[in-house]
Amino acid sequence: MRKLPIWSLLALFAVTAMPVRAGDTNGFRFLQQPGPFDVGLRVVQQYDNSRSFGDGSRPLQTLVWYPASRGATGAHMNYGEYMDLRATDPAMGEARQQVGIAGWFDAGRNDSRADPMWAKRDAAPAAGRFPVVIYAPSFSSTSWENADLCEYLASHGYLVLATPGMGVQRESTHDLPGVEAQARDISFLVGYAGTLSSADATHLAVVGFSWGGLANVIAAARDTRIDALVALDGSVRYWPGIISQSTDVRPENFTIPLMFFFGQGTVESQELLEKQSPQAHGPSVINAWVHGDLVSVRMLGMSHSQFNSRTQRNERFFQYEFSRQQLFDYDREDGIVGYAWVARYTRAFLDDRLKGDTAARRFLEATPKDNDVPAHTLKVDIGIAEPMAYSLADFQAEVSRRGFDHASEVLAEVQKTHPELKIDAGDVSRWGYERLSAGKAREAVSLMRLAVQLAPSGSSYMGLAESYERSGDKAHAVETYREALKRDPGNIVVNTMAKERLGELAPSSTTPSSR
Repeated sequence: MRKLPIWSLLALFAVTAMPVRAGDTNGFRFLQQPGPFDVGLRVVQQYDNSRSFGDGSRPLQTLVWYPASRGATGAHMNYGEYMDLRATDPAMGEARQQVGIAGWFDAGRNDSRADPMWAKRDAAPAAGRFPVVIYAPSFSSTSWENADLCEYLASHGYLVLATPGMGVQRESTHDLPGVEAQARDISFLVGYAGTLSSADATHLAVVGFSWGGLANVIAAARDTRIDALVALDGSVRYWPGIISQSTDVRPENFTIPLMFFFGQGTVESQELLEKQSPQAHGPSVINAWVHGDLVSVRMLGMSHSQFNSRTQRNERFFQYEFSRQQLFDYDREDGIVGYAWVARYTRAFLDDRLKGDTAARRFLEATPKDNDVPAHTLKVDIGIAEPMAYSLADFQAEVSRRGFDHASEVLAEVQKTHPELKIDAGDVSRWGYERLSAGKAREAVSLMRLAVQLAPSGSSYMGLAESYERSGDKAHAVETYREALKRDPGNIVVNTMAKERLGELAPSSTTPSSR
């Protein structure tokens, strides 16, 4: 590992050897150790019948990595078996075998076909229920592009599901409809996880690389079943304009935790991307993520492409492309080491957020040096969520949940914990009239009582009186109309309306203004 320019001294941490997995020492090796479980893999051919795809329903070949019983029978897969899954994916159609330049480049992984993997096909599952991780691949990529990471998580007690990265049809597209299609695939998998007996779908996160790290943000904005996000140099960083185009995805409203791994890019490359596509231009999503915990991990020696093991295994990438992405004097080996630490920090984040593991929390809060991270590898920043300001909408939601007859009680409790909340009689009266218009007179009575409590004016009493009248409580309506006259005798509107209603409801009564 060679030295960086002076600005990189922020990462001066101790150098420690990583555990090495068997494999070609001249190529990619996954350097983390497996967890306490063996790993099983099931391949499930599914279809989302709610969406069309060509002449049929949307095919979603689903890979399910799961904790298997220790010593489960069966042979370990090799990497070539993952590669061969492309030929069995019904979404591929005629493109099941890549040709031309894409085929030539893809063949750069052929030297890795014999690499041993951890998974065993259809191995006996371990007993128990496990938190769920959905993996969202990059642009038009395969479900197994990060097989090493998915196996690693499964060995540590996670059920991991993935489908290919697709747009409206098989190929992804750099636009909102395309990424929304992948977001719906994520939610499809969330629903599928809920049907699995081994899944604890009440604790669920979505990990996405590149384009998948944009789709998972959109999915989380629309699917409350998602508890946490991990983005491996996610495209939400590079294509914020697509978020701006959506009508309901607002980063400033997110409250779920996010771990974001930053690859090393340049301002110039982002400027070029924005010139080529206006959708790449927009306000920073990461900077707006202030109401959810944000763990930022900057990988000092990893380019964007090195965040997936599919590329890490491609010899032609390193022969022909890597030199254009290479950062300073970081080399391929640095990227292999970095990838292993991406996996380790991802696991710690998930253990903390989905399992409540205090040791994992301590790991995240420790310095990289204390975690034995090699020098010049990464830098971690933890941003604690700022509480969202309590709003009128929050108050309304709580009243609706607990019952309108508790409105006054709810407001008193809320103002103790959120003294900054300012709700006036006008706000409550307007809400009361909305309920009255909706035919909910009893709810309106409760709200108008609160309005009177906040501001005992003639107008407030008029709202309460009208609510009583509409609810069929004539006696209280008459009494309250009279109180309105007393409270605001100089208000022409209140006087006129109150006298008119009293003349109809209690014609023989004597109002204060007629004495």
